[in-house]
Amino acid sequence: MITSAIAIVLALGGLIFFHELGHFAVARMLGMGVKAFSLGFGPKLLGFTSGRTDYKLSLIPLGGYVALAGETGEEDEDFPEDELFSNRPAWHRMLVVAAGPFFNFLLAFLIYWFLLLAQGQGIILPTVGGVMPDSPAAAAGIQPNDHILAIDGAPIDSWGALVTTIRKGGENDLAFTVKRNDETLTLHVTPKINTVKNLFGEKVTAPLVGITQGGKVEYYPVEGLGIQAALEQTWRMAVVVVKGFVSIIERLIPVESIGGPIMLAQMVHTSAQSGIFDLLAMVAIISVNLAIINLLPIPVLDGGHILFFTIETIIRRPLNEKWKGIAMRFGILLLLMLMALAIFNDFRRILS
Repeated sequence: MITSAIAIVLALGGLIFFHELGHFAVARMLGMGVKAFSLGFGPKLLGFTSGRTDYKLSLIPLGGYVALAGETGEEDEDFPEDELFSNRPAWHRMLVVAAGPFFNFLLAFLIYWFLLLAQGQGIILPTVGGVMPDSPAAAAGIQPNDHILAIDGAPIDSWGALVTTIRKGGENDLAFTVKRNDETLTLHVTPKINTVKNLFGEKVTAPLVGITQGGKVEYYPVEGLGIQAALEQTWRMAVVVVKGFVSIIERLIPVESIGGPIMLAQMVHTSAQSGIFDLLAMVAIISVNLAIINLLPIPVLDGGHILFFTIETIIRRPLNEKWKGIAMRFGILLLLMLMALAIFNDFRRILS
């Protein structure tokens, strides 16, 4: 439990730090003044001051912030006018705001790159985990832990290749070459067209044989430096997260699946029990989620500010402060409602 607690603090603290580091680094690169860099909110626990910036660790560990000089349009005696955030062109401000989510994507990429170099490219093996009752696989005699070597003589080296080959075959008879313990068998399976729900709650109609994967993974050395593979993995994860959000909006995935800080801590805890590589992979997934959530066009989130600056660039004048204030209050209310829903779901899962 101590190990998991440390893992949760380091993982979530690291995610917050990296996000805020993005805002801080780009602001300083553009010559803007930074008043404070804080991990957490509320009263200061400890910290130090360097130059004109106060670096601190605060009491409430539910996020962090970078306070920029002139961020709310006020004058600041400690910073010259050309260092004030509000005096910079809209595209400067947009870059600073977008840097937080970008650094979360960057963190995920760096983690995936490290995992590829340390472990190699993971391939899910075509090993049967379970066999559905009254399915074509059960009728053919396929059993759990069978390792599928080939279909109709074509070698099968991954679960993905297995699924693709079955779907290409339609409802035609397929000859499965199966390794069971030290024995090699040939079993004939005739897939049936069936409709199931995928990860995103969408109904998919396809030829199925009624088996589930065994979860066995084998790692192979990555080609070259692994940069392209890490970028592709980051992109794939971003697509999965976006499709997940869209599916929740479309009610394909129930809102009860939305989790809050307790669920997040549980995920990190479970990953920490499996080892450092699984923990890092989970941190990468959470980092991608954090990036995409912050890019949502909701006022008070980074995406909302980017939307404001984009409109300002198009109309070539600052937005009306009254309407901007109304939008910000609406954004805060929406976030509070979503947070309340997430925490309610967390407690409901615990109690059930």
